[in-house]
Amino acid sequence: MTHGPAGPPKSILPEQDAGDTGEVMAAAAQEALTYDGSDDGALVDRIMAGEQDAYQSLVQRYQGRVYAVAYGMMRNREDAREMAQEAFIKAYNSLPHFRRESSFYTWIYRITVNLCIDSQRKAYRAREIALDEQMLPSHISNQTGPTPILGPSQSYARKELRGHIKEAIDQLPDDQRRVIVLREVEGLSYKEIAESTGAAEGTVMSRLYYARKRLQELLKEVRS
Repeated sequence: MTHGPAGPPKSILPEQDAGDTGEVMAAAAQEALTYDGSDDGALVDRIMAGEQDAYQSLVQRYQGRVYAVAYGMMRNREDAREMAQEAFIKAYNSLPHFRRESSFYTWIYRITVNLCIDSQRKAYRAREIALDEQMLPSHISNQTGPTPILGPSQSYARKELRGHIKEAIDQLPDDQRRVIVLREVEGLSYKEIAESTGAAEGTVMSRLYYARKRLQELLKEVRS
């Protein structure tokens, strides 16, 4: 009879300082490339039999590659480490459903990617709402106390406003549209935007200033 794992280990990824996480994980990723995964199944069998420590062997083997995948999507060390941690925990708890039609790494790779996508969707939605709030008409946005439940007319107004915002952003020059999306939607810092666009930070700040000014002009009627 096949049993499930006894419960997640107290710690999945080893504790590392933020400054050396990337280097440690990169080294682990390089080392993991030498594994062909041939004995992963045996480790899974041991884990399913209740041998918790066997899971740490899988973690040590693939932590670098999982972190690299997460970092490639999140572009932030802290977020990447968090996603990698969540991926290993979710994989551990889901081991009874691991059908071994693919390798353990392929399986946890998919888990990692899906977690990152979910996290980005939530962050995107939160930033989208924040951007809406900045540009909502004053009689809706300037309220205090608990966030009210919007009625049908206000929900429609919010949806319509979102459409106006997107249309206004589309009307911006390419360089301004790029920085406003990277800043307000993707949440990148000035430095990250500069690295992404190849422009100086001062240029990024200038483009953002004019982009915001132009958006205010385009949305003036909506806010009145």
